Amino acid sequence: MEELKIAIPNKGRLSEKIYELLNAAGLNFEAKSERCLHISTQDKKCSLIFVRTQDIPKFLEAKVAHIGFTGLDIVEEEGIDLDVIKRFDFGYCDMVVAVREEDKYQKTEDLPDTINVATSFPNIAKKFFNKKGKTAKIIEVNGAVEITPSLGLSDVIVDITSSGSTLKQNRLKIIDKIMDSSCVIVQRKDLNNDIKKQIEELLLALDAVIDAKEKKYLMVNLPKNKLEELKSFLPGLSSPTVMTLWGDEDTVAVHVVVDKDKIYDSINHLKRIGGRGILILTVDQMVR
Repeated sequence: MEELKIAIPNKGRLSEKIYELLNAAGLNFEAKSERCLHISTQDKKCSLIFVRTQDIPKFLEAKVAHIGFTGLDIVEEEGIDLDVIKRFDFGYCDMVVAVREEDKYQKTEDLPDTINVATSFPNIAKKFFNKKGKTAKIIEVNGAVEITPSLGLSDVIVDITSSGSTLKQNRLKIIDKIMDSSCVIVQRKDLNNDIKKQIEELLLALDAVIDAKEKKYLMVNLPKNKLEELKSFLPGLSSPTVMTLWGDEDTVAVHVVVDKDKIYDSINHLKRIGGRGILILTVDQMVR
């Protein structure tokens, strides 16, 4: 079986999040050192390649990796023909247009016909302003984009932001949003069936881990005559699992998967209807 090659960011919180997620999905990678650039699972079925986030689409295009974890903004900027096969709810940010707070502009349409735009995303910015009928003179800057208007280097910036705090610190205001972005998995279009099957299995395992993070496994001993009331507020994935207790015909053991944010209310409700021996367990993976 061909080894599935996965490209992920080489550093930062996103890299750590992805690495933890893959291990939780059961890939069992060998220990990673700080300067590690390539590791394999213990069974040699998968390997990780650690590269710069913005280079991941290029690594797929060069057929060095089969799939990659990166930001949707990076995929759009590179313009490489890849398939986005999964989008996560982490690594979230907005790509925005911002100007100085004192500028009179309130939206992109208010800007002059010709503007100087500083950005790390020249392709996206050029395309966006072309659609708006503006001539954008792109100044490509890698890092510290927010400082360019105060230095007189640009009239406008296009940058990503998660909270907007850095923009405010640099006395900038948002006048438009180009796109929202988050972590995604992208794959090449030329993959064989064996690799595609491995990717499908990986996606299933990842979904099982992600779904489980929002769930808890609850066990309780409950008077049998309270079962109907239980079902009204603890339906579980389909319905609770109910088992008889040895030597106690009036009590049943109930096992059910509960949303994590409903645990507090569930415990109190169970206690009110006679529940005892309540246990709450974490769920590592959950396959629907």
